[in-house]
Amino acid sequence: MTARTYSRRRLLGTATATGVAGLAAGATSGALGHAAASEGEPALSTLGSAAVPFHGTHQPGITTPIQSRSHLLALDLAEDAGRRGAAALLRRWSTLAAELMAGRPDETGTGIADDAGPASLTLTFGFGHSFFDATGLTALRPEALRPLPAFSNDALDEGRSNGDLWVQIGADDPLVAFGALRAVRRAAEGTARTRWQMNGFHRSPGATARPMTGRNLMGQVDGTNNPTPEDPEFERHVFVPSDGEPAWMAGGSYAVVRRIRMLLDDWEGVTEEERERVLGRRRSDGAPLTGGDETTPVDLEATGADGAPVIAANAHVRVTAPESNGGATMLRRSFSYHDGEREDGSQDAGLLFVCWQADPLRSFVTVQRKLDRGDALSAFLRHEASGLFAVPGGAAEGEYVGQRLVES
Repeated sequence: MTARTYSRRRLLGTATATGVAGLAAGATSGALGHAAASEGEPALSTLGSAAVPFHGTHQPGITTPIQSRSHLLALDLAEDAGRRGAAALLRRWSTLAAELMAGRPDETGTGIADDAGPASLTLTFGFGHSFFDATGLTALRPEALRPLPAFSNDALDEGRSNGDLWVQIGADDPLVAFGALRAVRRAAEGTARTRWQMNGFHRSPGATARPMTGRNLMGQVDGTNNPTPEDPEFERHVFVPSDGEPAWMAGGSYAVVRRIRMLLDDWEGVTEEERERVLGRRRSDGAPLTGGDETTPVDLEATGADGAPVIAANAHVRVTAPESNGGATMLRRSFSYHDGEREDGSQDAGLLFVCWQADPLRSFVTVQRKLDRGDALSAFLRHEASGLFAVPGGAAEGEYVGQRLVES
C-alpha cells in the first residue's frame, strides 16, 4: 500500500461521524445490553478492510503508515528451547501473522477481534543480542547488533530492556491489536516467556480534517522530515542491502526501542515561546522558527535582528539534523504511552521511541551522542528502557521469518 493510498483512505475516514454506543439494559430477552451503531458509523471499507501483506522483501510494520494502536514486547527463550525451539516458534508466529494480517480469524483464540477486518494489522519480529547465545548462533550475530553504549541521560530499567526476541504489533483497531497480542503470547507458551510489554497509541485515522503529522504528548508535531520510501537514499539508510553482512540480514533493518518518559509538568510549566526555542519549531504547525510551513527546510544559518542564530545552538531540531550528524538518518516510527501516575503524582507518560536504520552505530548512536553533548529538550526527558534488535528481511511465500538464520 502506498503512502498516497493510505492518506486518501484516512481522509475518507474523516468524512463520517463516529457512532455512539448505546447500552440497552433490562431488555425482555434477559441480555444485559447491546452496542447500537448509528447510521453514520464508518463502514468497514473505510478502515477495517485495510490489509498489509505479510510476505515481501521487507517485514511489515517498518514502512507501513503508523497505526493507532501498538503493543511492543520482548521475550526470552526457555533454557531448553535452543535453536530448534526458536525455529518452531518463528514458524508458528509467521503462520499466525500471515493469517491474522489477511483478516482471517485465529481459530484457537477467544474471538476478541471477531467481526473486525484486519485494520492494517502488522506483526514484526526481531532478534536481540542474547538470542544468539541462547541458540548457539553466536558466529552469525551481526556486528551492528553489539550493545548500545551508555548515554548520560539514561536511567534504564534492565528488566524492561533488551530480550532474546522482539515483537512489534500495530493495528488501527485496539481489539484487533490485542487479539494479535494474545495470539502471539499463546503461541510462545512453553518456548519463550515475556520479558516486558509496552502499549502505545497514536492519533486515530480520520481524527483530523486532513492527513497530517501526528503530535506527541508534549503537544508537538512529531515526525516532520522523516525520510519516505520516495527519497532516493531511503533504502540505503533504512535497510541492509542485498549484498550486506551477514547475508541473512539482507533486506532487514535494525530497530532501536526506547521508552522515554516526558516530564510533562515541567514542560507545561514553561512558556510556549520557551518550548518553541527548545524545539526550534512552532508548536502550532511544526514549521521551523526560520519560517515557512512544516516541510520547509530549517535554515540553520539564519540570524535574527540581534545577530544571534534563530535556531539556538542547543535546539533539538539543530542537534538532531542530519547535517549536524554527518548525514546520519533514521526512520522514526514511535507511539505515545500513558501508564497512570507515579508515586510522586507525576504522569508516567511519554514516547515509545522506535527508529529503523541499516546501521545503528552510524545512525542512532551518532545522533544520541550529539544529544548527550547538549540538547535543550533532554532536560524534559528520561530514557528508562532500551533495546536493539536485528529485524531480518521479510519472509517469501513458503518461508518463515528468520529461516535464513536459524536454518543456516
